Amino acid sequence: MASPPTDPPDKVKSESRFWPYFKDCIGAIDVTHIPCMVYNIDQTPYRNRHGFLSQNILAACTFDLKFIYVLAGWEGSANDARVLKDAMSRPYGLPLPQIKFYLVDCGYPNRLQFLAPYRGQRYHLSEFGPANNRQRPRNSKEVFNHRHASLRNYVERIFGVFKSRFTIFMSQPPGFPYATQIKMFVACVGLHNFLRLENTNNDFNIYDLPLEAPRNVADADDDSDEEDELQTQQTQRAAAGAWKNSMAEAMWDDGSRL
Repeated sequence: MASPPTDPPDKVKSESRFWPYFKDCIGAIDVTHIPCMVYNIDQTPYRNRHGFLSQNILAACTFDLKFIYVLAGWEGSANDARVLKDAMSRPYGLPLPQIKFYLVDCGYPNRLQFLAPYRGQRYHLSEFGPANNRQRPRNSKEVFNHRHASLRNYVERIFGVFKSRFTIFMSQPPGFPYATQIKMFVACVGLHNFLRLENTNNDFNIYDLPLEAPRNVADADDDSDEEDELQTQQTQRAAAGAWKNSMAEAMWDDGSRL
């Protein structure tokens, strides 16, 4: 996997709407569902909310579309916050450098290392209208959400790129044991990172490929028991909320809305 960046990402440094607010952001986290096939066991846990059998795979990526970390193998019905908790608890799990953070969606708790958008506000870029006719944000929370979404969609893009490159993961793999299906995904993640580093021919234009469809915020997992369990201290929740509010107010005051 790629190492988490130690310096501010080029994407953040190059645009005033992101700098300096996201200077300590090292990437984005989300889950994707990969169709799977399981044999001789109860298939119910693997059936996701859309009705098909899948792995619920958590991934963290950089803004230059390399995977930092993936956790494959969880059943399709697994709660996203539970999968994140597992990734954090493993000996060689999700990298969590000090004073750095990831962007996440509303399916995860807002913490000092996981910055989530505001609920109940416009969030997805499509809600602000087409690029040549953006509807201006109405308050500081919408400014924050728009900029957050503009960066977080890189994790949606990496899923779209990955599935377009390795089309075997777009349908149920025939005949492979489930453990092999997990290993195949992880192996292809490594191959994707290698191609991103070594392919200088630019014969695979990542920006011409579709993004994976973003999850509707209203449909995101909201298990308050899981969220409370993930919070090691109640004060961290308050500190994270105050930090996000101060960032949103600074964005609103800087005068550039989108």
